[in-house]
Amino acid sequence: METKMIIESLHPLERKVLPLIKDVILLGDLAKKSGLKEVEAMRALQWLENKGIIKIETATREIVALDENGKIYVKSGLPERRFLESLEREATYNEMKNKTGLKDDEMIKCIGVLKSRYAITVLGDKIGPTAERKGILQKGFPEQDFLSTLPRDFSSLTEQERSLYSRLMQRKMVIRKDVEKIKSGSLTEFGRSVAAEFRGSGSREDLLERLTPEMIRAKSWKGKKFRRYDIKINVPKIFGGKKQPYSHFIEAARQKLVEMGFVEMDGPVIELEFYNFDALFQPQNHPARDWSASYKIKNTSHGTLPEKRIVDPVKGAHENGWKTDSVGWRYKWSEKTASQLVVRAHDTAISPRFLAKGVEVPGKYFSLVRCFRPDVIDSRHGVEFNQLGGFVVDDSLSFRHLLGLLKQFVFEMTDIKDVKFLPDYFPFTEPSVQISVKHPEFGWMELAGAGIFRPELTEPLGVRQPVIAWGFGIDRLAMLKMGVSDIRDLFSRDIKFLRESKGVF
Repeated sequence: METKMIIESLHPLERKVLPLIKDVILLGDLAKKSGLKEVEAMRALQWLENKGIIKIETATREIVALDENGKIYVKSGLPERRFLESLEREATYNEMKNKTGLKDDEMIKCIGVLKSRYAITVLGDKIGPTAERKGILQKGFPEQDFLSTLPRDFSSLTEQERSLYSRLMQRKMVIRKDVEKIKSGSLTEFGRSVAAEFRGSGSREDLLERLTPEMIRAKSWKGKKFRRYDIKINVPKIFGGKKQPYSHFIEAARQKLVEMGFVEMDGPVIELEFYNFDALFQPQNHPARDWSASYKIKNTSHGTLPEKRIVDPVKGAHENGWKTDSVGWRYKWSEKTASQLVVRAHDTAISPRFLAKGVEVPGKYFSLVRCFRPDVIDSRHGVEFNQLGGFVVDDSLSFRHLLGLLKQFVFEMTDIKDVKFLPDYFPFTEPSVQISVKHPEFGWMELAGAGIFRPELTEPLGVRQPVIAWGFGIDRLAMLKMGVSDIRDLFSRDIKFLRESKGVF
């Protein structure tokens, strides 16, 4: 019964090749005998193997084949033959090159080969034929004869042919060795019984593959046999289109913040040092502002500062504290330094732009942008990275509000509860805090810096209320959520990784 059901489920391609398989048959021979293309014959073999009827075996063999120049030499002759045929009397190198149309590397090889066979003499720039020339041309060149026999199985080469092979392999693109996979199919014990019944039971009649509307209307299906469908056969996996996992994480993070009532901020990638550093109350002699810590623009190195109502208070805050209770950094602030252009080094560069424009109180704002910073690339660092930053402004905010917000946000984004806070320092926040979480592989990992913006930052920009702020390395948040141990894998093109990655929210 099982054999009959299998025979009734055979595809037309399988029905075509099965009678041809008696012992072992090569794929190429099967394709020729059946009249099928090799890809069709291979597909039929694979389906038969899935049913346990045949066993496919793969063997490899080394084939010596003609390369690009070798194909030319088979048609036009070896360069040394063409050279010697053209050399009827003494000539210069350039005359022979023009006469034969050979390239310099071919000319040099010809001269070397023909000198070794005493067919030519070379004196300075002059090349002349010897008395041996005519005999060598009549005898021929064994390399030429060898090329005309290719392609060949390497194992079939004689000792002399292997010597010719070695010499020709030293030439540029004359011959090459390819590894060819030879596929064959042979009947299994079960397959023999299926093949015998298939050949003897008259089951080779054509079976209908599908039922069409026309057949139903005309009732032409009556009295016909349909092919039985095999629901157990292996079928190709289908990988439907989906978003790149990390891009999906970024979009989901943005959506969560919008749902929480945050307003998104954005700013230029090429930024003034004024907003990247000065407006954040970072002194102009701070180490983070040198070439090793941020990317500066080589051409068009300076931009235009904003209006004086923004610049003058910031300048005053740096030099003497302006109208705050601070004494500032006590140095001569430079407009030229502040107008230098840099590639945005952190997302916090966007915050002073929005604070200076005027923000709602109470208000919640965030930015999710690409940043750039010189660093050593490894499993947890990159020179390009995404940062998720933001701030909340209100009359009644405290440091406790900031810690609670950070802890809740980490849990929402990663489901991790192991969070700890450590004291930290940033020029633009006081108090400042570092937030770390426990990664299952790396242990404790720093995720963010945060704090309360200093009055020297907010008041020159026209904000009198407390502002709590933070900046997350969202790449690391994604690593935790997606179970990735190397930050570079977030941007992977590995198709297996992309297919196996599941949704993150």
